[in-house]
Amino acid sequence: MKMDFCAVASPVIEFENVDLAFGSQRVFDGANLKVLQGQCLTLVGPSGQGKTSALKLIAGLLAPQGGRVLIEGKDLAQLSPAEAQKIFLRMGMLFQKNALFDSMSVMENLLFPLREVTNLPPAERREIAESLLEAVELSAAKHLFPHEISGGMQKRLGIARALALKPKIVLYDDPTAGLDPITSRKIAALLKNLSEKEKVTTVVITNDMMRAFQLADQIGFVWNQKIAAVGPPEEAKLSPQEPFRSFMKGLSFA
Repeated sequence: MKMDFCAVASPVIEFENVDLAFGSQRVFDGANLKVLQGQCLTLVGPSGQGKTSALKLIAGLLAPQGGRVLIEGKDLAQLSPAEAQKIFLRMGMLFQKNALFDSMSVMENLLFPLREVTNLPPAERREIAESLLEAVELSAAKHLFPHEISGGMQKRLGIARALALKPKIVLYDDPTAGLDPITSRKIAALLKNLSEKEKVTTVVITNDMMRAFQLADQIGFVWNQKIAAVGPPEEAKLSPQEPFRSFMKGLSFA
């Protein structure tokens, strides 16, 4: 398989020969990728191959042992804490388990990042939160607590919170995991609609190939310590490249 991402425009997110290991367990060995402005890259691949680690590298939660992770052309390892903070404030992330505050209502969960990070007056913070709740169809549930709403509603709340600070880069870790097919399709449609509306650059992890094709502008395959560029969904569906083709069909290839 082709193991690089080719693009003419300057990428917003880029890995240059990234190495990552946890002790003796090597995750990436010279991994490369590029994500252009406004593009959605969907990362697929077998469990345990490093998809979530790739998101954590982008978010600055992990540092590579070799190579470079660049965000908007800047090497994260070379930035001062203040410079890095400016970049990370331009990111939003939806964790696989949503990471909601159980003791806070739906509205309070959404207001939390606005209160902690911005200097906006309370009325403006609430206006932003109300708008986001309307966008994810949770206005009627704003006074409820996370344990009082469904899994799909919790996921929509996590999406709204990831977008609360109007990020230019959004990272989604398996946003449709554990959801029924109908809810999963609706969540993916919501992600795509919000990303296109806000013109954000997006990286999505999923092993649901239907959702991968629904969301992606480009698909990347994480396998054998590399990230392979498969191409746009229509190309990926017809790709003869192995082992991606076997993975896409649910066949064993290890």
